Amino acid sequence: MIKNITLTLLLFIAFNGFSQTPKKLNSNEIYHQIEKLNFLGKVLYVAAHPDDENTKLISYFSNYYHAETAYLSLTRGDGGQNLIGNELREKLGAIRTQELLAARRIDGGKQFFTRANDFGYSKEPNETFTIWNKQEVLEDVIQTIETFQPDIIINRFNHRTPGTTHGHHTASAILSLEAYEVLKTKPKRVFFNTSWWFYGSQEKFDKADKSKLLAIDANVYFASKGLSNYEIAALSRSQHKCQGFGTTGSRGSETEYLELLKGEMPTSGNIFEGIDTSWNRVEGGKEIGAILNKVQENFNFNNPSVHIPELIKAYRLISNLKDNHWKTIKQNQILAIIEACSGLYLEAVSNQESVTKSENFSINIEATNRSNTQVKLISVNVFNTNEIVKNESIKNNTNFSFSIDKVNVPSNYDYSNLFWLKEKATVGMYSVSNKSIRILPQEELQYPVIFKLEIEGEIIEFVKKLDYKKNMPENGETFMPFTILPEVTTEALNKVAIFNSNQPKAFKVKIKAHKDNVSGFVTLQADDNWTILPKQIPFTITTKNEEQTVVFTITPSEKEITSTLNIIANSNSKEFTKELVQIDYAHIPKQTILEKSEAKIVRLNIQTKGKNIGYLMGAGDEVGKNLENLDFNITYLDPNELTLENLQKFDAVILGIRAFNVVEELKYKNKVLFDYVENGGNLIVQYNTTNNLVTNELAPFELKLSRDRVTNENAPVTFLSKNHQVLNKPNKITIEDFKNWVQEQGLYYPSDWSNEFIPILASHDDGESNKKGALLIAKYGKGNYIYTGLSFFRELPEGVSGAYRLLANIIALE
Repeated sequence: MIKNITLTLLLFIAFNGFSQTPKKLNSNEIYHQIEKLNFLGKVLYVAAHPDDENTKLISYFSNYYHAETAYLSLTRGDGGQNLIGNELREKLGAIRTQELLAARRIDGGKQFFTRANDFGYSKEPNETFTIWNKQEVLEDVIQTIETFQPDIIINRFNHRTPGTTHGHHTASAILSLEAYEVLKTKPKRVFFNTSWWFYGSQEKFDKADKSKLLAIDANVYFASKGLSNYEIAALSRSQHKCQGFGTTGSRGSETEYLELLKGEMPTSGNIFEGIDTSWNRVEGGKEIGAILNKVQENFNFNNPSVHIPELIKAYRLISNLKDNHWKTIKQNQILAIIEACSGLYLEAVSNQESVTKSENFSINIEATNRSNTQVKLISVNVFNTNEIVKNESIKNNTNFSFSIDKVNVPSNYDYSNLFWLKEKATVGMYSVSNKSIRILPQEELQYPVIFKLEIEGEIIEFVKKLDYKKNMPENGETFMPFTILPEVTTEALNKVAIFNSNQPKAFKVKIKAHKDNVSGFVTLQADDNWTILPKQIPFTITTKNEEQTVVFTITPSEKEITSTLNIIANSNSKEFTKELVQIDYAHIPKQTILEKSEAKIVRLNIQTKGKNIGYLMGAGDEVGKNLENLDFNITYLDPNELTLENLQKFDAVILGIRAFNVVEELKYKNKVLFDYVENGGNLIVQYNTTNNLVTNELAPFELKLSRDRVTNENAPVTFLSKNHQVLNKPNKITIEDFKNWVQEQGLYYPSDWSNEFIPILASHDDGESNKKGALLIAKYGKGNYIYTGLSFFRELPEGVSGAYRLLANIIALE
């Protein structure tokens, strides 16, 4: 699609991913970029997930040495939980990808990924490799190293201790070393970033022999930033908001330790010892270094534009380098510096946030030169297909703007979507046919606008991405991604429809138009076990972004069955099968996903008892929403209004996942919940993590959480209390109800509890002892206190019938 923009340029821009608002460098930041321009060395940090990376070291190498520093996260973190919303799986991966990019913008690093899908927790690497395609992930690790060409690789985890941490963790270290062995050109050194954690305790680490470890005093102070390295690292780590990793910075000397795995140990504290990191590293670099070192030594903070003639000379020399790898990197670095020194502001914004392929739209162009540098705007090329020639001199501090009207999207352009979600994935792997982008965090240049300028007699091209801009009363100037959308998208208003009788149900579909004057009809397709009427429903929408809801009637199958319901809109003889998902949080750019428009329809023989349920949200889940499928009346509770009087009207009260981790009011409102139980209520507490509990008093009796879990969702289940009501009324629970579960049977099970609790279930992963804390029930006064680590928050949205049946029984306890 972008013919004359090289892959390396694409990589450079993707590595230096920026927030939606254009970055305008100040003099200190320009100087820092010149320091980086004059350093030719690289470090690659390797781990498994977003938030695994040691931001202290990434910031240290990037800001102290000025090295090109990158983090390779094997996954996008799709298998984790979400503390800021209800997005899980691929949508969570989209958020965590952007949070990593936000972190890198702060600590100065770059970002890579592999195609590995974070399928959830695994206990050791062999289990991980049964789900990942090990060879494909290894290929991506090799591609990352060959593309980035690091001098130093640092592994976050120990490859020699499988089973002591997440299997993905150990797998990342194993793959890093396997990649090293097959590389033709090997990095100079490979380290393991060890710490007290890997020794079991700080005390054991203090006593350990550290003579073979490289010690780095990494918490240096950067006067130009007014921050210590660990303060920068804390700001970076705190971008992992959906995982709750807000971190406090520290000041004063602190040591990081690296264990050498490959190569020779430096005899000094310089990790780059024996590596020429000056311009002398490349043939023809000596003359470049002489120019640029002089610019650095004599940098004019008050008027950086005085250096442009020398920067242009260096740019010409860099463009003639024989070493294509360093040439492209340094070309792009110096172009960014030239742009910043001249105070150039180049902007291309659409008059619409989204367009369809059949629409015309306008693009507003701005080019402003805020220096005495001689600058001429020669042309602007939109989408690399339509060059607008201007040949306009841009005088100091004079805004030059114009509009390009009746722009069309080229027919070969894809709809906006996250590239790793465009092809069908497996549980363990994403599929990305385009090898050139598969290791990137995102496609930065989907919609390029190329500014061709003449600066001090040199023709230079600057590539910008097309944005949408608007003024918001609360935020002022706000930039958002420009997107290309289908003419029509559809959405099932209920992603899982449960039929617990032969009676038909209404099924609602929302249709959204992404251009004016759209009409057509919608159909639903399922297997022959279901009857859907009418066969099609017409729609007409006159205004862009308006929505229309239509209602079908679905009569269920006679037998128990789970089916996929496909939603298809027809308009202008074209089929549209996508649902538009947009993820919009203040700390990341708005994300657009186009996924298949579908729903699960489930015929389920299930009985329920009790209709009114109070639901106290924790970290975000859709359990309450999905219980509406069983015709429960769900009331979402305000933690500040938890009183015994308010709770007594509910047949059951359910706490959302991690409620005791994130709802501060439960420090004291837990007593109200226990009083509710004592007076005859059912309190169902879903899993909490062992860290950052707001109170240790989770139950009216002794209950101690652990990190125990059963990662195999298909692990055989044993009934410990076969005659307990929860397994028999109103639904008979059998082993069949634990089949077809998804992503972990359960997590963070209690390990110790008082005699008042009755354990109901036992299961275990291969090679482990039985875990009995999945479902614990205790009578307290007239009611029941239930603690469960079972992953209802994952099972209900997937329409897992057994999970619905079991939860209905828990709610019905007497």
